[in-house]
Amino acid sequence: MDATGLFDLTGKKALVTGASRGIGQAMAEALSAAGADVAVTARDETSLRETADRIGAVGRRSLCRSLDVLDTGRIRVVVDEVAEAFGGLDILVNNAGYEEVRPALDVDEAVWDRIISTNLKGAFFCAQAAARRMAAGKSGGAIINLCSLTSYVGIPAAVPYGSSKSGLLGMTRALAAEWASLGIRVNAIAPGYFHTAMTDVFYEDPDWQAAMLAKIPQRRFGTMQDLAGAVVFLASGASAYVTGHCLPVDGGYLASI
Repeated sequence: MDATGLFDLTGKKALVTGASRGIGQAMAEALSAAGADVAVTARDETSLRETADRIGAVGRRSLCRSLDVLDTGRIRVVVDEVAEAFGGLDILVNNAGYEEVRPALDVDEAVWDRIISTNLKGAFFCAQAAARRMAAGKSGGAIINLCSLTSYVGIPAAVPYGSSKSGLLGMTRALAAEWASLGIRVNAIAPGYFHTAMTDVFYEDPDWQAAMLAKIPQRRFGTMQDLAGAVVFLASGASAYVTGHCLPVDGGYLASI
């Protein structure tokens, strides 16, 4: 059996939220390199120019839209615009997220609501809007949520974030069970320790870096390239019989605790 074609996304239409930088940008680039046309969103549409250029550099179509996932009405508008412009929607990567490091005793309602609403509520309504278009197209699709190590373990000073990502893991499993009959697969990726703008505060501390590296069996932090294969796998026919699964990309961290 020649398995190379299983990972081919030629002709597929994808949407990646929170794609102006970091993990979202890397995943958008990976999907386009595998053959997909990719729409990307961020709160500031002008911040997506570099991502769009990378998609265009491999000969794929891109579409940029402003989207704050706190605005559920705007979510529906953007998803519909993307599906209409591309002639369908096959893949959603729910990457938009927010984090604020704060001891639990200092978390106020505003911080709690922003993190939960962005990471969990926003992800749900993006998935719902995408699934409606996928179901209408009658060809199914793949939804990939961005979970976290905090979906599995408790991290001090990250209680709202961990709560949102634990909820997202549960949501992934529930939607997978409900939407399987529609041909829609719902999976997740749980990145380990990757240096991004959202996690920069941790990497400023060399002692923290040394402590974390000691807990990672591969003894290195993740790079954006490490996520490329995971997102293409879950978006493609290579994972046709995989749904409700969360794939940790963590250098062995969870296996060793």
